[in-house]
Amino acid sequence: MALFRSCFRLLVFVGVIVLAVLLLRHWMATKQYIFTHDDIAKLAKQYAGQDHEQAFSKLVVELRKRYPGHILPDEDLQWVFLNAGGFMGAICVLHSSLTEYVILFGTAIDTSGHSGRYWADISDTLVSGSFRRWKEGTTKSEIFSPGDTVMHQMGEAAGVQWTAGTWMVEYGRGFIPSTLGIALADTLFCTQDFVTLFHTFKVYGKSLLMETGTMLAEAGVF
Repeated sequence: MALFRSCFRLLVFVGVIVLAVLLLRHWMATKQYIFTHDDIAKLAKQYAGQDHEQAFSKLVVELRKRYPGHILPDEDLQWVFLNAGGFMGAICVLHSSLTEYVILFGTAIDTSGHSGRYWADISDTLVSGSFRRWKEGTTKSEIFSPGDTVMHQMGEAAGVQWTAGTWMVEYGRGFIPSTLGIALADTLFCTQDFVTLFHTFKVYGKSLLMETGTMLAEAGVF
């Protein structure tokens, strides 16, 4: 009897998980999104080859014009270290929600590692530097330059390498909390840089609150 109860509970648990995944997939497939991969890529390409700091400043201004209420204000923009999959870089979050994010990403040193495998489609458009990708199942790598857009499809994995001075604009669409595992694992279990961890959660939380406020305002709640 005890074995039967345990099996029944396990089946119920698995059933709930499967149902939750199916509901999430349906929601993500039918909801309206704020950004598109093409729009972010086209905008970033306009500044390819320029000094990355000047390019990013212009990009943020343009994004605020196109997507009012969806880009964090200057006082909340912050460069935060990112240690993930063995590589080290820095991110500046411009927008984040449960299903989308727009960040500035790059590195001031040569670095490489594992891309991670996500429940999200991610595109990177290079502004400066170079990006080498070694896709799973292949024996050769690809090199991308400023103006190129690199697409990382949901469920894919790759070896990644950036030269010092590589900076890019990244857009992700999918179940964004699923990307936090690899994004935070090295910080938690390797570097144990809890200051960076705090700043990461702080900026993500601010962006979620801003997005919630914008959504409620657009719905006429207040």
